[in-house]
Amino acid sequence: MNRRHFLANAGALAALFGAAPSLAAGQARKFGIQLFSIPKLLEQDYAKAIAFLAKLGYREIETYGPYTFSDPKQIENWKRITTSLGFSGSGFFGKTLQEARSILRANGMTVPSMHTDLLTLQNHMGPLAEAAHQLGATYVTLPSLPEQHRKTLDDFKRSAELFNEVGADASRHGVKFAYHNHGYGLKPTDGQRPLDILLSGTDPAHVFFELDIYWTVAGGGDPVDYLNRYKGRYRMLHLKDMKQIHHFDGDGGTPDQWIKLFPYMTYLGDGAIDLKAILAAAEQTGVEHYFVEQDTVSDPETALRESANYLLKAGFK
Repeated sequence: MNRRHFLANAGALAALFGAAPSLAAGQARKFGIQLFSIPKLLEQDYAKAIAFLAKLGYREIETYGPYTFSDPKQIENWKRITTSLGFSGSGFFGKTLQEARSILRANGMTVPSMHTDLLTLQNHMGPLAEAAHQLGATYVTLPSLPEQHRKTLDDFKRSAELFNEVGADASRHGVKFAYHNHGYGLKPTDGQRPLDILLSGTDPAHVFFELDIYWTVAGGGDPVDYLNRYKGRYRMLHLKDMKQIHHFDGDGGTPDQWIKLFPYMTYLGDGAIDLKAILAAAEQTGVEHYFVEQDTVSDPETALRESANYLLKAGFK
């Protein structure tokens, strides 16, 4: 992705968007990729880009919306910003679901999770779940919490209740709802971390979590601590490294704070985050899927190759 375009539209992008057993000893873990890492390559030639990822060793895919069945408001929001982003592709990048599924299967890849928006989760769970079933996806995942749902501690408490409703609805449709944390929600307010409100205030049977290790560290949180304290709640990780450990100046809730930290994002093994400790804790606490995400690096192809090599050397397959 063109970093200048991404940074210029960070605010617009923000607006868009039970315990599990650990792996048996000796069982190799697969690793995957969040497709927002390479939107331009996918837009140019979807099949070629997927084949490139498979050749690097990626075996799992996490998609991002909007999709053709997404809420109309979300689709319009996306259209308004894509000219500035430098790409417009999302979902299946002009392919039908069946065509995308065929390409993925031909490359030995599966789709455990689909990122989507809150409006679609609230108003279009049926079509979303049907697409997940056709792709073989388990999780429908909210990548960010709209600003109006996270201004105060009471907002986070109401968001926890909303997550319970969405999670129960997802279960009725045969899929699982998950929430991916960004950098906000980690700075204590009145002695409470808002992210802990979401974790402790939601039903473990219906609400799951995806831990973004970069933004957790940026917000002052410890990924290993969260994995251990909330064992079984985190089923997925977003993996990227930080050249030097830096924290937000404020609460991590505004685009200008994210922009300051984008330059420190790098491929796995090229930074200061304790990846070994995080991966070890993840293996013991129920994490099922590991997605590399390199959404603002200057050379995503190189970054994805280096991150894949790191995970292969770490025993992933």
